[in-house]
Amino acid sequence: MLALTPVLAAVVCILVVWIFKIPGRSSERRKGEPRAQPRPWVDEDLKDSSDLPPEEEDAEEWQESEENIDHIPFSHTRYSTKEMVRRAQEFYELLNKRRSVRFISSEQVPMEVIDNVIKAAGTAPSGAHTEPWTFVVVKDPDMKHKIREIIEEEEEINYAKRMGPRWVTDVKKLRTNWIKEYLDTAPVLILIFKQVHGFTANGKKRVHYYNEISVSIACGILLAALQNAGLVTVTTTPLNCGPRLRMLLGRPANEKLLMLLPVGYPSADATVPDLKRKPLDQIMVTV
Repeated sequence: MLALTPVLAAVVCILVVWIFKIPGRSSERRKGEPRAQPRPWVDEDLKDSSDLPPEEEDAEEWQESEENIDHIPFSHTRYSTKEMVRRAQEFYELLNKRRSVRFISSEQVPMEVIDNVIKAAGTAPSGAHTEPWTFVVVKDPDMKHKIREIIEEEEEINYAKRMGPRWVTDVKKLRTNWIKEYLDTAPVLILIFKQVHGFTANGKKRVHYYNEISVSIACGILLAALQNAGLVTVTTTPLNCGPRLRMLLGRPANEKLLMLLPVGYPSADATVPDLKRKPLDQIMVTV
């Protein structure tokens, strides 16, 4: 009997381990349950870990910033209360007219306007003033068509498989699908890339803190600047197209596509969904 004690002990240990592992077996399907699907809107290019420090084993590749920046007096224009209210109201009314327009004319737009709206986007704040954005402006018809081919190829798969029925149902009311004619007709495409890290003058990597948040703010300013200039666009985040578009445009590996904006004038027969915005009491809380 004593000779069996080690065997029994081993069996008991195995049973205990097996029992404690059962609650954590979330990755295994119960009999008859459908296989869990990943969140369909997660795109590798949109993942952001810039708030994390570089890994220790890569420490020699990274360089801390040692720049000394002088501080200068801040120039500020202060308005009367009446003028502040007027300006704030006019700006709201201007942006409240902004809509996502999918019917864009082929009429050319002044490049000086495009230059200025991108310069406006470049005034956005960024983590440690790293300015982690690249705006790629595409005007060449052949390049625009190649971009369209890549996006439509992936979008057809997205609508059929990746997005899932709930997402497809939710966007159906907007009358959007995988066909993106505006990528050919719009005179300008602006592809906004986030730089997940930068490089110093000596070639070492430089951390770009909160790069996705910084670039997202720049995109918001760009949308406001386009609206102010009288141009239209529709925000698009081509799911699973980032790597192919990056290679097509010859962008470096440290850049990832965040957003694509077709830019131009609305076509003569352009329509938009009759959507309503949430009232102030549903989007603002005062404490």
